[in-house]
Amino acid sequence: MIKKHTFGKPFNTEATVMEIPAQTGDLPFGSASKKDGGLCWKYALAKDDKIFGLGETMRGINKRGYVFESVNTDQPNQDESTKSLYGSHNFFIVFGKKTFGVFIDYPGRVVFDLGFAKCDELCVQIERADVDIYFFTCSKKAGALKEIAREFRTLVGKSYIAPKWAFGFCQSRWGYASKDDIEKVWKTYRKLGFPLDSICMDIDYMEDYKDFTVDSKKFPNFKDFVQRLKKDGTRLVPIIDAGVKKEAGYSVYQEMIAGGYDCKKKDGATFEAGVWPGDSVFADFLNPKAREWFGKQYKALLDAGIEGFWNDMNEPALFYTKENLKKTFVQLEQFKSKALDVTGLFDFMRIANSVCNNKDDYKSFYHKVNKDDAGSFAATKPDKDGKVLVNHYDIHNLYGYNMTRGASQAFKALNPAGHTLLYSRSSYIGAHRYGGVWTGDNHAYWGDILLSLQQIVSLNLCGFLYTGSDIGGFNANTSRDLLLRWTAFALFTPLFRNHSARGTREQEYYQFENPKDFKSMVQLRYALIPYLYSEYLKAAKNDGLYARALAFDFSDDKRACAVNDQILIGNEIMVAPVYVQNAIGRYVYLPETMTMVEWKNGKIAAQKKLSKGDHFIEVPMESVVFFVRKGKKLPLAKAAPCVDKIDWTKLNFVGDPKASYELVDLSSF
Repeated sequence: MIKKHTFGKPFNTEATVMEIPAQTGDLPFGSASKKDGGLCWKYALAKDDKIFGLGETMRGINKRGYVFESVNTDQPNQDESTKSLYGSHNFFIVFGKKTFGVFIDYPGRVVFDLGFAKCDELCVQIERADVDIYFFTCSKKAGALKEIAREFRTLVGKSYIAPKWAFGFCQSRWGYASKDDIEKVWKTYRKLGFPLDSICMDIDYMEDYKDFTVDSKKFPNFKDFVQRLKKDGTRLVPIIDAGVKKEAGYSVYQEMIAGGYDCKKKDGATFEAGVWPGDSVFADFLNPKAREWFGKQYKALLDAGIEGFWNDMNEPALFYTKENLKKTFVQLEQFKSKALDVTGLFDFMRIANSVCNNKDDYKSFYHKVNKDDAGSFAATKPDKDGKVLVNHYDIHNLYGYNMTRGASQAFKALNPAGHTLLYSRSSYIGAHRYGGVWTGDNHAYWGDILLSLQQIVSLNLCGFLYTGSDIGGFNANTSRDLLLRWTAFALFTPLFRNHSARGTREQEYYQFENPKDFKSMVQLRYALIPYLYSEYLKAAKNDGLYARALAFDFSDDKRACAVNDQILIGNEIMVAPVYVQNAIGRYVYLPETMTMVEWKNGKIAAQKKLSKGDHFIEVPMESVVFFVRKGKKLPLAKAAPCVDKIDWTKLNFVGDPKASYELVDLSSF
């Protein structure tokens, strides 16, 4: 059951696809009151209550005990204290004495105190008292978590479905600066016999970092190059950034300004900020006409044979504005003649670091929207067309969502017979209908393996099924053992991409000793693709969960509900990755009898039935160990050079030989 309570005059985020009449009277759970100009919702937590959800956040599967903020943030320096990341996903489930879901449909800053200030209190502080709050309940205790998740997905709409090839292995790096760089990656993997389906192109492929351009000196005969790789089964996936370079003669910039598709200041001047190309302008993605115009720009690359994109820097990230830079230089001037003691040094650093992604900069530009959609957020009176300006800061979390939306809608017109891959860095509930997400600039840290496991579960719960992390870590220098352990987990996630930053250690699999160990793991990925893609489609079509916490299937098992580092993938598999350096294995809790499967040297090395309970499982560095659930079996194909060449009809099975498994019809994908 879904109940909606409306406070004030909310902004229409278009996160939902169903009209739910607003309720009057008391809330079904907790209480709400106005506080500090906003709205505060509180709920008393029972001792054993757990909280699942909130999408892309730090810390565990159970979010209880910390405070999080929904403010989409360009955040390359993450640690356990980080409160906000690239996306805002304001849905969570309280599981325990009472079990219910909550969706806070609000486009700006929301603070979720989940038992941090007070251990027994959940407190959600919404910056303005103009919000829709949805509550989800299930009359049955058994299966309540799955049913609430399904009800939420019914409200917000079906999840995006990526093409089959997007489940293949993708190699990426910020630093592939030419055709020769990419050709080296492609040829080396093929020479070593690695399966490979795509190579990502970061910002270096562009001409002076200009969106929708290709540097013809670095990539001569680009269309021919794209087609040559595609014939081999390898697709190129270019990045598209939110900031458009300000440059006379650059058609995208000139069309944006001429058409009035740009974000503006309140006085009507174009808003400008610095990102990769330097001075840049930004499309007003809240304006349907601007979305449509920007989406059409992808045609230049689609016409060259490109079939997939990743949208980046779309929080949006702002390196600086000239206005703020000027103020900052004035403030820093005072430090010239001072001896920087501990206070002065920290003041200097704070002022210097405030230039990037500054709150005042976000407050300095506006979006044009329909008066009826603006609610109480309108900053101006309606014009002759019934449009009003809304301050970007107030609806900040919708920007990346609408960039993805515009691209996705354009693909349907520009490539009606195709099936285009699209994933984004920034997102909000609703963006899951248009594309996937990757989890942004993580690190080559052991703890980030565990974090990627926890994030995929929470993102799935919020509707984002096509997800994955940068395998091996984007920032910092990875090690061979870290990359092996990370790959052993990531091969179960929909987006399977090895990606790293310029200036870090090169981490293509062939850069390390004995690349055959990595090859074996990639081969397992391809053997699993009929299963993984089938389970993904089932989840997308039935509003289910591709990845989920054990509590969703074993809600009566107290131990299972507390597990924070094992998850279920589809209906047949449980995975429990090793994420500690130098560990020879790990303890695993089995909530039921399961078959342990070890994959090694490109084939199944062992199968062993294990009873319910705790087991120490040895996991050699070159092995992948996973578990097939009781009474189930798992299909495996023969690994192939690319997804298009996998034989989906000749499958072997592991697990219970008496069980049945039904693949989803894949003919249209």
